[in-house]
Amino acid sequence: MKKGNFWALAPIFVFLVLYIGIGVYMGDFYVMPAAVGFLIALLVAFFQNPKRSLADKLSTLARGAGDENIMIMCVIFLLAGAFSASVKAAGGADAAVAFGLAILPSRIVVVGLFLIGCFISTSMGTSVGTIVALQPIAMGISEQAGISLPVCIASVVCGAMFGDNLSMISDTTIAAARTQGCEMRDKFRENFMLVLPAAIVTAVIFFVLTLGSDYQSDGGVTAEMVLRIVPYLFVLVGALVGLNVILLLAAGTALSLGVGLVMGDFAWSEIFGIMNDGMTSMFEITVISILVAGMVGLIRENGGIDWLLTTIRRSIRSRKGAELGIAALSGLVDCATANNTVAIVISGPIAKEIADEYQISPQRTASLLDIFTSVFQGLLPYGVQILYAANAAVTGLTPFDVIPYCFYPMLMAVSAVCFILFKKEKAGTVKGA
Repeated sequence: MKKGNFWALAPIFVFLVLYIGIGVYMGDFYVMPAAVGFLIALLVAFFQNPKRSLADKLSTLARGAGDENIMIMCVIFLLAGAFSASVKAAGGADAAVAFGLAILPSRIVVVGLFLIGCFISTSMGTSVGTIVALQPIAMGISEQAGISLPVCIASVVCGAMFGDNLSMISDTTIAAARTQGCEMRDKFRENFMLVLPAAIVTAVIFFVLTLGSDYQSDGGVTAEMVLRIVPYLFVLVGALVGLNVILLLAAGTALSLGVGLVMGDFAWSEIFGIMNDGMTSMFEITVISILVAGMVGLIRENGGIDWLLTTIRRSIRSRKGAELGIAALSGLVDCATANNTVAIVISGPIAKEIADEYQISPQRTASLLDIFTSVFQGLLPYGVQILYAANAAVTGLTPFDVIPYCFYPMLMAVSAVCFILFKKEKAGTVKGA
């Protein structure tokens, strides 16, 4: 392998300096839009290697940005946004919450909040959306049952991060699977086995912490409630049995809109606006994916990826070491960007090179990327999930009040590291990407 060129990585450093520096200076890590930061970094990449012509650099940029996996990923992003907005407009999110509270025993209500969060986030594909939906309910349960508010809020965050990491329509899952060239159902199966122990132990901890509490839910299960969550179940089951994700999301969107029309939630003339709103919500991550892919193409051409791989290889002596390296890489990038999808898009191409070198299967690599970015994203005091969960709850509640009870991200890291150290991939599972 070529030795590579360290300075080819300068665009990444420029982005991190801008993003972190401005965030620290302003006291807000969302002042600098990630898309703007990556555009500036991309321009830096253009000024490197003056021996190459501008036309040649543009060609490299276009090849990177137009990569088949990147384009498919962007289409899936847009369809996932349309589905999420459609099912929410049809009352699916509220119905899922009400359904969960109605069927769960009142004495395990905090465990129920966690489980409902797992279901909703897996169905909706968004951790922030799950927190928005469940956070007011968590506050009500805390007040009525006398349970610590940080514990209730943390249970919602834990459930939200479960689906953010596993959902078939989560932008993190889409990015992880496409950058590694694996099927999302294969990534789900691999991922599920890695995080299931963490989810079980988290539920047990919340049960023990809230023994003796009680909460009375309003009403029971209704036919209307069940009808509204059918689109979620359709997409979830369809993805698990292996239906094409693009066709599945299109069908799920149509089904959601149909349910909304039947239930009178909106008029037929509004369905296009609903879909557009959902797609628009995914524009930023779509643009970021294209910019990062083009930038990585230039970095690779200038020798940056070769330098990284050469450097990483010096400290890696085995497949387990390579897996731990991928885990550390993705986690550190997430700490720097405070956005797990962006972290996956950045570290994905590098992780794939490492995985190919050490014959790690694409689905396992995708799982590691998604897990370890979610681990840090669920614990960062400046991450949007923790910030919203704490700041929107009540004046005086800080991220540091909530983080100690975010057991799931912590246990997810422990579970994943144990799998890396003690569980080998079966023969024949390593496939070409």
